[in-house]
Amino acid sequence: MKDRIRIGIGYDVHPLIEGRRLVLGGVNIPFEKGLSGWSDADALTHAIIDALLGAAGLGDIGSHFPPGEPQYKDISSLTLLKQVKEKLNAKGWQIGNVDATILAERPRLSGFVDRMRRHLSQAMGIAPGQVSLKASTAEALGFVGRGEGIAVQAVALLEAASG
Repeated sequence: MKDRIRIGIGYDVHPLIEGRRLVLGGVNIPFEKGLSGWSDADALTHAIIDALLGAAGLGDIGSHFPPGEPQYKDISSLTLLKQVKEKLNAKGWQIGNVDATILAERPRLSGFVDRMRRHLSQAMGIAPGQVSLKASTAEALGFVGRGEGIAVQAVALLEAASG
């Protein structure tokens, strides 16, 4: 493999709606609204998946797990993340680290960050210290600031597997 390291960027956004649970990083967050989507709509995990796939040059989440396909209806995004890790390993890549920022006006997420890190690191087969998460607000600006949705940005580093 010519490249030793690769970097990828991921972004995801979902609208908040009534009647759904809010899941971020595989953690159920108590809140009156949840994210709309075909799977569990875990925008954090989706952004990480896109960053990982992008770093490996393997397309995006929609090309691997198309919305509308029955097998992905309400599926845990951590299950999809595990499958992505296996795809990366099969192509000779291992995950170096992941860094993500969640943008949400409400609910306050800081109390859930450590659990999210643990869930995500387990799904990727890496140490929690290789996963950095931050939660921020939009200072009442835009769709995030109005509480209409949650956005996430992620970056991932892949390293060529040794051996």
